[in-house]
Amino acid sequence: MSKGPWVMEQEWQDVYFLHWPIMAKDLREHVPQELEIDTFDGMAWIGVVYFQMKQKSFRFIPPIPGTSSFLELNVRTYVKYKGKSGVYFFNINVNNPIVSKLASVGDILPFQFAKMYEKRDKGTLTFQNRREENGHTPETLIATVKPISEPIMRTPLEFWLTERHYLWTKTTGTLIRQYNGHTQWVLQRAHGVVHENTIAPYLMGQVQENKPIVHYSKYKKAFLYLPIKESQTEK
Repeated sequence: MSKGPWVMEQEWQDVYFLHWPIMAKDLREHVPQELEIDTFDGMAWIGVVYFQMKQKSFRFIPPIPGTSSFLELNVRTYVKYKGKSGVYFFNINVNNPIVSKLASVGDILPFQFAKMYEKRDKGTLTFQNRREENGHTPETLIATVKPISEPIMRTPLEFWLTERHYLWTKTTGTLIRQYNGHTQWVLQRAHGVVHENTIAPYLMGQVQENKPIVHYSKYKKAFLYLPIKESQTEK
């Protein structure tokens, strides 16, 4: 666990992980040079994580109306820094404009507003994420996913992809680390069909045409700690 008190409590529901293997060299220019790209059996991985944020509250601040429940989709890869393993986010999409603005204060994490839609039918979920920026082609992900197993004993790869408690970002030239504390993931295997994928086109390339491996987790409570400048951490 990180030193010091946690500052935010979150509850995530119906979490879907979609993962694609990718060559580490194809990621290098898009990840801060201070971070080592983490690999498993020689391959780096791109992850898309989609879930419902059901509760989000700060430890020392009263709840902010309209910000506790929303959909989130993040695009990430896996990195290492000075012996610690974690996540580097390329973007974090949310369907709540208030949350996207508040979370972007300080430019710590790459939160962006996106139009998101989901439809549920007998355990099958179809979701759509569409993010538009002026002057750019909209980035869209449409997928249908469904759990197909009971909770599993994770393989080394499945553990490696999901047990990530540190995250890094770089803003105004400073590398920042944050700790995300939670219990180990209880995963189920899932079936997934990607109908359209133009998310992070500068990353995905041929990955967009490949089928992801998909996992599902019903629920997770997490605690976020204060961000720390790496230059201020102990050696």
